[in-house]
Amino acid sequence: MIGKLKGLVDEVGDDWVILDVGGVGYEVHCPARTLAALPPRGEAASLSIETHLRQDMIRLFGFAEPQEREWFRALQTVQGVGSKVALAVLSVLAPGDLAKAVTLNDTAAISQAPGVGAKVAQRIATELKSKAAKLGGGTFAAADTQSAVAGGDGAAMADAVSALVNLGYGRPQATEAVARVMMVAGEGAGAAELIRHGLKELAR
Repeated sequence: MIGKLKGLVDEVGDDWVILDVGGVGYEVHCPARTLAALPPRGEAASLSIETHLRQDMIRLFGFAEPQEREWFRALQTVQGVGSKVALAVLSVLAPGDLAKAVTLNDTAAISQAPGVGAKVAQRIATELKSKAAKLGGGTFAAADTQSAVAGGDGAAMADAVSALVNLGYGRPQATEAVARVMMVAGEGAGAAELIRHGLKELAR
């Protein structure tokens, strides 16, 4: 199995890059975020690789960091999620943002990915919630967010995040603010309270 490739960027497509490794070109499928972060053609790049073996082909998937690869694997354990959908999710959400969305049951954030409807987004949030802290990612620890959810109402948190986004705040910032409020407010905090204190957090 190939676990990592380091080579020169030869060509970039809609969802793939060809890495020239010692004169051999490897076609690697990547999330849009990973492709956007690649250096210009002819410069060196390194990708964490997930190898999929099929009867008639070998397909490589590449990621900027190992955490992305772990989320890619985890996403495909969810019913209805294959490699294409997993890449779509990781194209719109960084590992840290995905951990927050899953932990807070923020299906609106997950369903931003092309091909991900409300039902699939809900399955992702439900089935991966217990794994989010371990998979983690980002500067705001998923473990901290997990603690917040354990003490409160995930639906209220999701409603509060959506309300703050509708007020013009970015989803990652709104999610972090609500999670911080929930860790202080504790069990029983409603959406209105989370919104009110979330606004104070965002105003700091």
